[in-house]
Amino acid sequence: MAALHNVIVSGGGTGGHIHPALAIADEIKRRNPDAQVRFVGALGRMEMEKVPAAGYDIDGLWISGIDRSLTSTRNLSFPFKLISSLWKARRLLRKHRPQAVVGVGGFASGPLLDQAVRKGIPTLIQEQNSFPGITNRLLAQRVQRICAGLPGLERWFPADRIVQTGNPLRAHVCALTEAPAERQTEALAHWGLNADAPVVFVMGGSLGAQSMNEAVQTILSKQPRLSERGYQLLWQCGARYEAACQAWLQAHPCDGVVCSGFIDRMDLAYQAADLIASRAGAMSIAELALVGKPSILVPSPHVAEDHQTHNARSLTELGGAVLLTDQDVRTKLGGQLNALLADPDTCATMGRAMRQAARPDAAAAVVDELEQLVS
Repeated sequence: MAALHNVIVSGGGTGGHIHPALAIADEIKRRNPDAQVRFVGALGRMEMEKVPAAGYDIDGLWISGIDRSLTSTRNLSFPFKLISSLWKARRLLRKHRPQAVVGVGGFASGPLLDQAVRKGIPTLIQEQNSFPGITNRLLAQRVQRICAGLPGLERWFPADRIVQTGNPLRAHVCALTEAPAERQTEALAHWGLNADAPVVFVMGGSLGAQSMNEAVQTILSKQPRLSERGYQLLWQCGARYEAACQAWLQAHPCDGVVCSGFIDRMDLAYQAADLIASRAGAMSIAELALVGKPSILVPSPHVAEDHQTHNARSLTELGGAVLLTDQDVRTKLGGQLNALLADPDTCATMGRAMRQAARPDAAAAVVDELEQLVS
């Protein structure tokens, strides 16, 4: 297979797109340290900060999605954004001359992959969910390879182009499968937590989840003291909710609680946790399976065709997780946490079941496919 020395990765918008994109880039660089891997994202979106922080160059396109309300005045600018982005994408491809282009979903993937296909450049999509986003659906018949994070993409993509790879995870997360239990001491110190009480990690995805934040606030309103709850809380509230959640904590003093809008060191968050409550996005599912911790999954009700519930069932059917609806999370999360923490044997069984679904080799599998495309 051909060595990769020049690849562009496009997409973003949420951590669920950015993290696998970075994992793919890291694997390319691991195999080919001198390779040039560049990113293309959407101006004003999360990737424009997170990708440079990870050590990669990124160019931004002036692009956004279409408002679901077709009468929205925000849609008036979409044709101009699309034309601008297609022009810039073509210019970037002409300038950098990549061997291949990888799309991970999100607004920026569309213009770049469209232009790459037109120029005859090998193209690959890494689709995280069993229900793909609109950008990847529009590109379904045109790209050469689709690397599937979860089963079920035959409805959307040509079956002969689909390869089941799992969802790529960055090396520091994959390393948790080999990390000794003693690393929990390092993780607890990082978050300022102690070893005298279990840790519950609550995360609502990279953008946060209002219902899960309200569930945490309900718990803390009733049991503000660690001595009352019996467990510490590591609370990822989402960047857009961070100011409000920090203000709430100022007005409702609690101990044994660490609140953060966005967590870059997910490896240390997972390592510190004894029990995890999470949204059921595709990347969260992949990470939770890898770390093998008992989990409560709360699918978002605001996604197409309820695909997070389908994601969650891939783990609940194995016995590794408990499903809690978004409608019930505000009132029932506290009781569910208490029930699981009081039953260590069940938690241990759930952890073992979670690890059955792990795919630590997913990034390598995607890059294998990319090398085959360019060879």
